[in-house]
Amino acid sequence: MWQDNSAAYGASSSQNQYYPQQPVAPQPGVPLQFYAPSPVGSTFYSGSRSSLEGHVGAQGSIQAGGVPPGYGGNIQLAGGWWTAFGTGGFEGEPPLLEELGINFSHIRAKSLAVLNPLRRVDEHIMDDADLAGPLLFVFCFGTFLLFSGKPQFGYIYGVGVLGSLSIYTLLNLMSEKGIDAYRVVSVLGYCLLPMVAVGALSVVVTLDGMLGYVLSTLSILWCTYAASGIFVAVLRMSDQRLLLAYPIGLLYGCFALLSVFNVGVGGGSAK
Repeated sequence: MWQDNSAAYGASSSQNQYYPQQPVAPQPGVPLQFYAPSPVGSTFYSGSRSSLEGHVGAQGSIQAGGVPPGYGGNIQLAGGWWTAFGTGGFEGEPPLLEELGINFSHIRAKSLAVLNPLRRVDEHIMDDADLAGPLLFVFCFGTFLLFSGKPQFGYIYGVGVLGSLSIYTLLNLMSEKGIDAYRVVSVLGYCLLPMVAVGALSVVVTLDGMLGYVLSTLSILWCTYAASGIFVAVLRMSDQRLLLAYPIGLLYGCFALLSVFNVGVGGGSAK
């Protein structure tokens, strides 16, 4: 009985592939093998690991055999601090200036529309409204007045904000289409360009005289005509242009007073 069981046990152990019958003596210089290599058809550890193999190039590009071609990428090496303002590592990303809303071609087109108000204004000129040009013109206007001895930044800011809110309210009450405050500020800022030229002239010429009065009046008419033309074209209210030009002319008249007189000197009196 005991011999039969041992014989059966020996037979079962002899059929096991992990325990060979004849022990193999280790050879010098050959590492020990504790288990037999997996068969070719094994599902756990295949002999070829194609999904884990890859080749890393000098530029950091990874070419994996198991990755589809549509998911490939290219990782560029990190450069200096100026690379933060570039878009070289991201395909299809817009430029940084465009993300900030600064488009020099649009600024040039709108500035030319203001400088040539007799030309027909496109009704879609303000579909891409921006504040880059208006902020630049307002800053230049205040800087020119500062160089001429008239620090009027606070008055320019106050008149601009109150005037823009007033024009925005009037436009939405008078037109059926309506307009947002962003486009109103953009139009009024771009049409300030002739007034900026008067401010630049005040650096070399004193405007508190007949020449300054004439130039200021011409700049008021120019700014008013250009702004009312753009608003009329965008809102399609050509029959109300004169009624719209009156409050716009009052707004630019305040800027003309700031460029001619030194407001705020001697207890707030004009000099």
